Amino acid sequence: MTSRSCLVPSGLGGFNAKTGAAALGGAALLFSPALAHAADTAPAIDSGDTAWMLVSTAFVLMMTIPGLALFYAGMVRKKNVLATLMQSFALCCIMSIVWMVAGYSLAFTTGTPWLGGLSRIFLNGLGAHIHNGADVAFTLGADSPNATTMTIPESIFMMFQMTFAIITPALISGAYAERMKFSAMCIFSIIWSLVVYAPIAHWVWSPIGWLAGLGTADFAGGTVVHINAGIAGLVCALVLGKRKGFGQDDLSPFNLTYAIIGASLLWVGWFGFNGGSAIGANGRAGMAVVTTQIAAAGAGVSWMLVEWLRSGKPTVLGVISGAVGGLVAITPAAGFVLPGSALLIGLITGAVCFWSATSLKHLLGYDDSLDAFGVHGVGGIVGALLTGIFAYGPLSATDANPTGIVGSLHQLMVQAEAVIVTIIWCGAISFVLLKVIDMTIGLRVSTDQELEGLDMSLHGERIN
Repeated sequence: MTSRSCLVPSGLGGFNAKTGAAALGGAALLFSPALAHAADTAPAIDSGDTAWMLVSTAFVLMMTIPGLALFYAGMVRKKNVLATLMQSFALCCIMSIVWMVAGYSLAFTTGTPWLGGLSRIFLNGLGAHIHNGADVAFTLGADSPNATTMTIPESIFMMFQMTFAIITPALISGAYAERMKFSAMCIFSIIWSLVVYAPIAHWVWSPIGWLAGLGTADFAGGTVVHINAGIAGLVCALVLGKRKGFGQDDLSPFNLTYAIIGASLLWVGWFGFNGGSAIGANGRAGMAVVTTQIAAAGAGVSWMLVEWLRSGKPTVLGVISGAVGGLVAITPAAGFVLPGSALLIGLITGAVCFWSATSLKHLLGYDDSLDAFGVHGVGGIVGALLTGIFAYGPLSATDANPTGIVGSLHQLMVQAEAVIVTIIWCGAISFVLLKVIDMTIGLRVSTDQELEGLDMSLHGERIN
């Protein structure tokens, strides 16, 4: 994922949220790890930065289990609650292994502008920065002029990135909830993470990535995580088709208590998602936390008010959906905008996501079960574009780029290009993958299985 405000000073003038590297030209960039030879000038491992990143990593993992798991499970019907919980938990297990085997290497090591290399396959060499029990600083993107020396152990950096690789395919599951085969979900998620997620992460977050070179600004994953997941979810919904009884039967959520608990855990966990992308306990992490809180609050209020005016009643599902939409939209902007801009981003996103999750979905007739596209896809697009408008240069200024990332027509066009590229690549590859899986093992459960519920038909269990 692009740098979520990392420590990396780069010519683009921003901090990459995940790499701990100053963002290249305002783009949140992730840097591929390469062993740095100990030098007198290399900064030592910082215990404060390390502690913050350990906490942030745990926060982001909590976003998937139990946060997203409960959020999604509370919005499906009773007969599919366990199957929905199972999707998030199983993906946490599967994606951890995929990331260890190849994902981290493909996303973060030096390779080409299109894909990382193989030097960290199976995390080979990860312990090279530990000598006599002491951590030695390592360099991200050592072969790039934008390389930076990290002040946290590479093991923590890798693990922090792993939590993003876990939650992204889990977000997609909201679009195909209640009708996809578990086996098909596993195969799709594994391949998708390697051929869609890892390449786009490299394009945006690697110092040699081609979108990074254009100056794309993505502090913590607006393109790599949210637009990516939202578009894949939309394609899944279109290829799978509607749930049985969609538009006719009562598909009301089983337990909104689960959903609001899950949304609350997501909100708290997002402080690690965005604040941790500063890759250190510093002022940028503090600003990212502030803008995250304000945008989430603004979007929750915005959705609630629009719904209240339209239907006469503000709903629990509405306010939590709005807050999550605001969290999504601030993700690419968190380290690049001021609090006032964060409030505007939240207010705008809440209203737009309400429209996409209600009017647009019904107008076009697709069944995005839990609004993965309506909240994450649309929210990510809005946030990425608004970053190009509201970015405040001094927040991301570096010695290499003293003006930082500044909101302008040029930056807006750069952001739009990154959004379009992500949509095209993710949409096309996701469609092909789904079609191939459908022609081999099949994508969708049978009608009888769907009517019985996935809890019993796929897992042999049920809620009493």
